[in-house]
Formats: sequence, C-alpha cells, structure tokens
Amino acid sequence: MIEAVVSASAVAAVAVHAAETVAGVRVQPGMAGLVSSVVRAARQQIKGLQPAPVEGVRVRWTGAVAQLEVDVVISGMDQAAAVARAVQRSVCALVPELTGVEVESVVVTVVDVAW
Repeated sequence: MIEAVVSASAVAAVAVHAAETVAGVRVQPGMAGLVSSVVRAARQQIKGLQPAPVEGVRVRWTGAVAQLEVDVVISGMDQAAAVARAVQRSVCALVPELTGVEVESVVVTVVDVAW
C-alpha cells in the first residue's frame, strides 16, 4: 500500500498559483501572515531552499480536507466581490487537480486595492 501526504505548504503554493491566474490579482500576506512569512523565509535561507511562494495563504485541515484562506491585492478597476469569487473558483478547481486534496472552503480577503 502506498500512502501519499501532501503538505500544507504544497497546497498553499498551488493556491497562490491558482489565485494569481485571475486577472488583476496578486497574493499578498495580510497582517496575520507577515510573522509566519518572516519565520518561513529565515528557515528557508538557513536550509538553502528556494520553494514556491506560499505567503498570503493559510491552510487548515479537517481530516484530509483543506480549508483555505487567501489574502489578495486586486486592481482598482475590478469589482472586489467578482474578483474574490473568481479566485475562489480558480483555487477550488486547481488545488484538487494538482494535489488530490479536497477543498472544503476558500475564504478570500481583499487586503488592498492597487490603482
């Protein structure tokens, strides 16, 4: 029997990619994610790693099912609610496709608007 485990970092990296495929979206950590991103960056530098970006995405697990929180900056030319829904759809489609992890929910927080 083969068992595969997908880490939260791998799921987050795919979620960042999925969110940033939506036009006018950039994933950026909100205040809650800043401390963890600094710690992660320091740990990576010590180990000499160059992994995919995961800042701005938090993954919580309910068993083997993921609940994702994504912080984004959007273009000032777009409607925030429509962009957030597009990010949700993109993340919900791509994470299971590339990782095999079921996604229960995707909460999108618009942390800034870029003009």
